Amino acid sequence: MVEKVEKKNDIKTYDVIIIGAGPAGYTAAIYTARANLQTIMLAGDSPGGQLLLTSEVENYPGFKDGIMGPELMDEMKAQALRFGTEFRSDFVTKVELDGDIKKVWVGEEEYQAKTIIISTGASANWLNLKNEQRLMGKGISACATCDGFFFTGKHVVVAGGGDSAMEEALTLAKFASKVTIVHRRDEFRASKIMQKRVKDHEKIEIIWNSTIVDVIGENFVAGVRLKDTVSSEEKNFACEGLFVAIGHTPATKLFTDILDMTEKGYIVTEPSTATKIPGVFAAGDVADARYRQAITAAGEGCKAALEAEHFLQNI
Repeated sequence: MVEKVEKKNDIKTYDVIIIGAGPAGYTAAIYTARANLQTIMLAGDSPGGQLLLTSEVENYPGFKDGIMGPELMDEMKAQALRFGTEFRSDFVTKVELDGDIKKVWVGEEEYQAKTIIISTGASANWLNLKNEQRLMGKGISACATCDGFFFTGKHVVVAGGGDSAMEEALTLAKFASKVTIVHRRDEFRASKIMQKRVKDHEKIEIIWNSTIVDVIGENFVAGVRLKDTVSSEEKNFACEGLFVAIGHTPATKLFTDILDMTEKGYIVTEPSTATKIPGVFAAGDVADARYRQAITAAGEGCKAALEAEHFLQNI
């Protein structure tokens, strides 16, 4: 049995602090709180992460008719609260992760814990267009695996030129009637094998030397406005969906120079969810540059919780 909350200098020492919410954080909280570990979640002001931007989720097990992204997050939060998780919609501003007791600050307020689970997620990079946010979830997406099915038989545009864009286009080609990749240069930066697969695909066409300067549509995407990067000429291009594939940015700034990270800023975990600092774990998109699915994030949250529990039992 893990020792319960301690008091040190009038500051509670929790068994677990979870930084960030979303599928990974909520799942971790469900497991740790249910294991009778004193758990607090510092979720920030958008608890739920990328799923708050998702309309209908059809590929999360247990919901045969699908579920809205925000609703799924509300259900997870309620389940975590049911088992006794403390919850704060606060941003963590500073951390000290060395030593047996980890310290976390929200402004001037200090929290302490024996273990930390980081589930701050990653955000898709957007084009920052005038109508982009207005039509988010109404024909605009950053995840073909999540949303490709909804565009069955439709013509969609993919923005990007790296491996991610190639993967999105190939996934969408399984559903869409036509896929058009718009790239600002006259060659891709993607790997040669991915380029070949795209260029050889009968459903995929490429518009070179062009950027998307806006999205067209009232209640749903009806097209994009393209600008030629050579001539500066602009024109409307009809389509029924836009997938932005220009990368993701993990929310790891808080841990710079504290934890090991990949070139792209994702937290390095090995084995499983453990970081290089004993008692500190990372789960979900903050450490996953490949899958970025709600179900994989939830699975990583479960792993992090079980590993935190095991760590506490052995200190």
